[in-house]
Amino acid sequence: MAARCLVRPLASTHISSPFARLIRPYSATASIQYENILVDSPKPGVGLITLNRPRALNALSSALFDDLNDALRKFDDDNSTGAIVLTGSEKAFAAGADIKEMKDLTFSQAYNTDFISSWSSTIPSIRKPIIAAVNGHALGGGCELALMTDIIYCSSTATFGQPEIKLGIVPGAGGSQRLTRIIGKSRAMELILTGRTFSGLEAEKWGVAARCFESTQECVDGAVGTAGKIAGMSRVAIRAAKEVVNKSQEVGLRDGLEYERKVFHGLFGSRDQKIGMDAFVKKERPEWVHE
Repeated sequence: MAARCLVRPLASTHISSPFARLIRPYSATASIQYENILVDSPKPGVGLITLNRPRALNALSSALFDDLNDALRKFDDDNSTGAIVLTGSEKAFAAGADIKEMKDLTFSQAYNTDFISSWSSTIPSIRKPIIAAVNGHALGGGCELALMTDIIYCSSTATFGQPEIKLGIVPGAGGSQRLTRIIGKSRAMELILTGRTFSGLEAEKWGVAARCFESTQECVDGAVGTAGKIAGMSRVAIRAAKEVVNKSQEVGLRDGLEYERKVFHGLFGSRDQKIGMDAFVKKERPEWVHE
C-alpha cells in the first residue's frame, strides 16, 4: 500500500509523551503535529518520534506509517538533525499490526496493492542513524519495526516476539529475515513456529538489543543520550559508517571488505577527515563542518 505522506491535524485524543523532555524545538520538524505520532527534539541534533495510539497499544496501521514515514523523511532532510530516536509508550513500543485493517483482505487485494510494503520501505532508506527505545510490547509488526532500526535499546520490561503463526500467517515486514540473521536459524525457527515471546534481557543476551536498562525512562534517556553523541560526530563519517555496517548484512565478506575500503579511501576527500585528524594531532576538539 503506497504511503500518502500526509500531515494530519492533531487529534483531540492527543496524549503527551511520558518520556519527552522538550526544552525548545531544536528542529523545525519538531513543530509539526501528526495524528498518530508525537515529534520532539529533546536536545540539539536529536529527533524524537513517539508512536501515539495509546488506546490501541500503538498498533501499527497504514495511517500511522504515513505519519511515521513523513516524519522520518523530514528529520533525514533536516540539517540540524544528526540522529533519530523512535519509541512508544511504557506499556507498548508497538503491540503489533492493527488486525482490523487486514483481517478481511483477500489474496488478490493484498498482492495487487503490495500491502504493508510502505511499512518497511522507508526506514532502510533513511540515511541518519535510528535508535529504537523499546519498552513494553514489541510484537509482530512492532518487533519488525524495531529490527528495521540501526540500534535497539530496551528495558527489562520489554517483550519481543513474532506471534503471527497464532493468526494463521507469517511475519510480513522482515521478521523472518532480520531476526534469523541476528539470532540464528534454530532459535528464530522456534520463536516463529511457536509464537513464543522473549524478554528484554534475552534480547540483549542474544544480540537483538545493544543494551537493556532497568526502567523505561532509563531506556529512552539512554537512547537520546547515544543519539546526542552520534549527532556530535561528523555527519559525513556517520553516514559512511552506517552504510558500511549495513553492507555487511547484504553481501559476503570479500565484497564487504572491498566496499569498506573504498568508502574509507573516499573519506580522505572530505573536509571533516582533515579537521578530525588535524585536531587529534594537536590534541584539540574537532569542529566538524559536515563536508
